Amino acid sequence: MHTLSFNAQQSAAMTAIACHEARGDQSSLSLAIADGFEAGLTANQIKEALSQLYAYTGFPRSLNALGTLQKVMQEHGIAEEGADSSPLPAGFDALKQGTEVQTRLTGQAFDYTFCPAEDYYLKAHLFGDIFARDLLTHADRELVTVSALSGLEGVMPQLIAHVRGARNMGVTEEQLRGIVTSLRSRSLEMEALRCEAAIAAASGEQVPVTSPSAWPLGQPNTAYAQYFIGQSYLAMLDPAIGLCNVTFEPGCRNNWHIHHGAQQVLLCVSGRGWYQEWGKAPVELRPGVTITIPEGVKHWHGAAADSWMQHLTYHANAKPGNSNEWLEPVDDEQYCKVK
Repeated sequence: MHTLSFNAQQSAAMTAIACHEARGDQSSLSLAIADGFEAGLTANQIKEALSQLYAYTGFPRSLNALGTLQKVMQEHGIAEEGADSSPLPAGFDALKQGTEVQTRLTGQAFDYTFCPAEDYYLKAHLFGDIFARDLLTHADRELVTVSALSGLEGVMPQLIAHVRGARNMGVTEEQLRGIVTSLRSRSLEMEALRCEAAIAAASGEQVPVTSPSAWPLGQPNTAYAQYFIGQSYLAMLDPAIGLCNVTFEPGCRNNWHIHHGAQQVLLCVSGRGWYQEWGKAPVELRPGVTITIPEGVKHWHGAAADSWMQHLTYHANAKPGNSNEWLEPVDDEQYCKVK
């Protein structure tokens, strides 16, 4: 019960299947399922993983993924589904079994007293009914869960907890790192970075800073750090036209400044932030909001206090000798007035 039943090739295939299920990408999931069959996974093993994931990614994604599995089986003429789980023993106590499994997974007794109903669902159904099915080992199930959570934004605490749980259930460090390798080999760079960060955090290591979205993080914006409050990152996308992506950590903003001899264009692509011109009300930046800043206008832009923000930026109608004039910081008193 405490080791993976998959070989390395099957683990890599199952990692991709679980991650694409979480992402809701049915086209990529279809290819991953076909790869899984090539690696020797059975239809019932894949079905078991996709069924389990409703507890982590929701019924809509789970059902969509099961529909994709069915379609792949039809297209490839796969009728044999493989072995199924053993019948549960007479008198099976899901709550008792689930409590034991959850304790082993978390490393200690855990009671979610804030919401007793959720505590019961976790123990009796997820870690009881579902984990009691022996078609997948507990280690298999944690590999599936870590792979899926790596495909979701905003669930890092749960991802870190399940990295720890995977270790407790017998997944080795090499196998955990294999999830990262598998995701990266399939061009799932953002998902690989999330998993890598969670493994580091669960180990007490320094957590690598990762982009909060699919847009690249780039490098710390050290050349302009003196003109920013907080940490920003710069990723050059097209040097020929000066197009870059700037990432602001929560609360980060640049100083008041003026562009001479050029217009600046901002396109928010991720998160939430603010743009403000001198003497005018601030404008909220959300994905899709585009700002064209006239030449000579004093302004600033940055992230909201509780959100990362990314925007693309480039200069338009640039004249020879164009320049930036950096001015005073947007101090905390000014910044906190932005609503």
